[in-house]
Amino acid sequence: MPVSRDTPGDRVLSLWQDLADTDMLPPQWLEDTVRHVTPLAINIAGLHARQQRPLVVGINGAQGTGKSTLAKAIALMLENKFHLKTTVVSLDDFYLSHASRQHLGQTVHPLLVTRGVPGTHDVALALDTLQRLRQGNDDVVLPGFDKANDDCIAEADCGRVRAPRDIIILEGWCIGVQPQPEAELTAPVNPLELNEDSDGRWRRYVNHCLAADYQDLFADIDYLIMLKAPSFDCVLAWRSLQESKLAAKLADHQQLAAKIMTPDAIHRFIQHYERLTRHSIATLPAQADTVLYLDTDHRIHPCEPELH
Repeated sequence: MPVSRDTPGDRVLSLWQDLADTDMLPPQWLEDTVRHVTPLAINIAGLHARQQRPLVVGINGAQGTGKSTLAKAIALMLENKFHLKTTVVSLDDFYLSHASRQHLGQTVHPLLVTRGVPGTHDVALALDTLQRLRQGNDDVVLPGFDKANDDCIAEADCGRVRAPRDIIILEGWCIGVQPQPEAELTAPVNPLELNEDSDGRWRRYVNHCLAADYQDLFADIDYLIMLKAPSFDCVLAWRSLQESKLAAKLADHQQLAAKIMTPDAIHRFIQHYERLTRHSIATLPAQADTVLYLDTDHRIHPCEPELH
């Protein structure tokens, strides 16, 4: 039986179901979303009502935790139940161009060619975009990144929204994370660091970037949410699932489907993220305004589930 769209609550539920179908989410996702995202969106709407100004909501989560889906779900409720103009942007939207990362790879460290870690984003553009979304009175370009081609989307092809917005949701794997103490950078955490960053130059550069302008970006966040993975060991499996879903969506586009990462490529790729993901899992729950704990089956819990 189709869901009624007669009330705002029914409409949100229907939109969430559409999102679950589009993103190929398991049946329990809708149950978890109704239970946990509903009060979260209510809290954000209440904060906006009290402060009467545009708010930036940050969402942190390791690869594959579902942060982009969570951002969409919150935005759907804020827009359709509370009538708040909501825009979702990802830290991924602000990656440096392929050419810029090639230059970093030649002048700083070869590992910086791979997008993802602090130092591979245009943070100045991110700060400017957030400011325009909060304070502007005209159309704002929403930068984008084409992961299939590993390069920025031309401005003419990017989306636009009318500012000011009520809520801006900024999601990303290292959102809100503080730099590591220098002493923690000495020992490599995986084969990538051991074999390709033996002197620690890459990880020190990444940590330096995180300590600098990224903290200026994170300082703009009014409300921080963390999707906490039970451990880094889950990240490989969840990132692999993401790639499988992407492969299914691109099955009819042979040229794009050919760029899907192999299991070995995924394993190497996530090693770029491992250090700061482990650091985030250990430190960010104490800083976040809300923590949504995930179990190994990707279900949300109100508190830390026991691992067996």
